[in-house]
Amino acid sequence: MPSVDPALAFEWGDSLFAAAIESARKAQGRSVLVGLVGSQASGKSTTAARLAERLGRQGARTVVFSIDDFYLTARERRDLALTVHPLLETRGVPGTHDVRLMAGTVDTLLQAEPERVTALPRFDKPSDDRAPREAWPDFEGRPDVVILEGWCVGARPQAEAALLEPVNALEAREDAEGHWRRYANSCLGGDYAAFFARLDLRLMLRAPSFECVHGWRAEQEAGLNRDSQSARPAMSDAELARFIAHYERLTRWILKDEPADLIADIDERRAPFAWRIGRPLLAAR
Repeated sequence: MPSVDPALAFEWGDSLFAAAIESARKAQGRSVLVGLVGSQASGKSTTAARLAERLGRQGARTVVFSIDDFYLTARERRDLALTVHPLLETRGVPGTHDVRLMAGTVDTLLQAEPERVTALPRFDKPSDDRAPREAWPDFEGRPDVVILEGWCVGARPQAEAALLEPVNALEAREDAEGHWRRYANSCLGGDYAAFFARLDLRLMLRAPSFECVHGWRAEQEAGLNRDSQSARPAMSDAELARFIAHYERLTRWILKDEPADLIADIDERRAPFAWRIGRPLLAAR
């Protein structure tokens, strides 16, 4: 892997992503919906914020969402755990998001009149529940760009044969018959697919491996241990391993499938070092 100065790499990456967004705007002749996918702790939120700032300097009003903002409420996930599968109480996999709220919010933004105020949902991770309405920020008018970032944005369902064998101990012990992973996969092929089909441009930060993702998340938790002002206590090693296991199957699949139009390969420092066109996806359109 080539050695690249991180500051220069981020500048290049932001410039290429921003140019792709502007090209999509020009091609569509309207406001655009952009997806940014990347594994946990890969730098999606930071990248999206930098893109919004850069696009703003260029005159494009931009709204940034995380797919995490649209998790189902704690009560809704408890209901799923009782009626479908216990593992659905843990936020993460497709089936634990409110896709209707996400689609409705995007619709409202992209059709807004100049004085229309749109509430932007937020999820409160320390309480593991949707934030109260008064904590949601508002956006006035119609943005030029809406960026939806998230660990599974644009992901496509796996083939049935890929679901047969568990990928980790969590699946082997707690989803031995595969009901949980099949439910998540069916959701990904349903409402999620319909929503992701609306993306005008799909960008990807591609991590070197799933093992690297685990290390990044461990770094985040170590940071919480050092931060006495953190809103939640850090997870133990065992808690972190169990939590990440919920994301492992789909993360590995996304790294293999690369469901994006423009891909930035990132190194262990999360700095991009190569950029590629996602030819299979473009060819499929």
